[in-house]
Amino acid sequence: MEALGVIWGLLRLLLAVSLLAFGLYCCYIKSIHMKYDYIPSAPRASFFLGHLPMLWGMLKNNECAHQLFLQWANEYGPILRFNAFHRVAILVLSPEGVKEFLMLPQYPKDSVSYGRLFNLCGVRFLGNGLVTDRDYDHWHKQRKIMDPAFSRNYLMGLMGPFNEQTEELMRVLDEKADGETAVDVMSLLKRVTLDIIAKVAFGLELNTLRDESTPFPHAMSMIMKGLGQSRNPSFKYLPKYRKEVKGVQESLLLLRRFGSQCIEQRRKAIQNGEEIPLDILTQILKSAAEEGDCDAEILLDNFVTFFIAGHETTANLLSFTILELGRQPDILKKLQAEVDEVVGVKRDVAYENLAQLKYLSQVLKESLRLYPPAPGTVRWTEKECVVEGIKIPAETTLMFSTYVMGRMERFFKDALVFDPERFSKDQPRPSFCYFPFSLGPRSCIGQIFALKIPLSCNLLALLPIPRWTAEGSAMLLQRNSKI
Repeated sequence: MEALGVIWGLLRLLLAVSLLAFGLYCCYIKSIHMKYDYIPSAPRASFFLGHLPMLWGMLKNNECAHQLFLQWANEYGPILRFNAFHRVAILVLSPEGVKEFLMLPQYPKDSVSYGRLFNLCGVRFLGNGLVTDRDYDHWHKQRKIMDPAFSRNYLMGLMGPFNEQTEELMRVLDEKADGETAVDVMSLLKRVTLDIIAKVAFGLELNTLRDESTPFPHAMSMIMKGLGQSRNPSFKYLPKYRKEVKGVQESLLLLRRFGSQCIEQRRKAIQNGEEIPLDILTQILKSAAEEGDCDAEILLDNFVTFFIAGHETTANLLSFTILELGRQPDILKKLQAEVDEVVGVKRDVAYENLAQLKYLSQVLKESLRLYPPAPGTVRWTEKECVVEGIKIPAETTLMFSTYVMGRMERFFKDALVFDPERFSKDQPRPSFCYFPFSLGPRSCIGQIFALKIPLSCNLLALLPIPRWTAEGSAMLLQRNSKI
């Protein structure tokens, strides 16, 4: 009986402590609400969950979460509050705010948002690479090492491999385009962009476009699925996700193991004075050696970053561009005429051709406006500031969305209409509301390498196909004599 009394006493104590902790947490959440509630926003769906149920509803319907923010912006203005438990993020949809927080280096990336990318399902993912490194001085040192590999002069020498992969894509399309068989164009685009990034960045011949047995397309797909599921806090722990979590972990380990082997082999080849490809990996290793900074894990983090950013985003944007061209025959016709004039029947693109293909550039910019590869970025302000007349407290997370700003009528007339002419030379464009590669010192280092060149080359491979019918990622392609 005495033992039962002790146990009962402990249970009551535990209950009392739990109730006290719960009460204190409720008070803390209430204090956060009082601190930020003067900032405009939609009404919270829940005292504890804040706006999360609304966001979950969008994700459950496979809708972009930023579409919800667009609705709010139209109703409540350019500075918005988002509550989730005790955390608050302020969405800044103002050119004034974008200029202030993205163009200046004193606003670091948010630790919570980018900290989630360090590991994925318990395996190191992007680590402390260029995208996720929050320490500006350390990031700047990394950027200095990487910059020579992405210079204009160096990229000019990579047009050969880009064109070779484009020609291979054209051959595959010619084989499959019978007008009757549904072709998973999205899969082909992911494979060809994966082959391109492997070849021009790391000197690797993956041949995923032809080789169905290679594990890399599946691994990349699993990693992207895991990244999407990472927003679900229960993903790693619920039994129903166990198989998927294991697949993500194995895929990450495969990619990092493969990257480690590539880096080590190239480093030894450089040390032994062997003949090596003049690719991005060689440039990075040589620059790192000169700077005296050859941290193997960070080199591997950037290997993974380039693989992910260099193929998935490019393939997705290409798919959206193709779909829009399929809906807009007049735009397609004008684009085809420009390509015929500048490139001709040879279809090989010289670096100088990219500057001549002005309408193609407008088409891609318009695709980036409506379908940016990353919808936005996140910063952290340590000091109190004022944007659009609204005071933002110190130590606050700030979100910026090129997806939302690119679809706001305030900045773009007929914002939901796909119109490349809005990027023509004689059209006025508002500043600091279009940033598909971010802005300022932390803008994307590989925007020309990873997107502009392969987008241009691969889009040229698809232009000779005069019509396609889309059904999901599958399309019916018709052969054309120009291919």
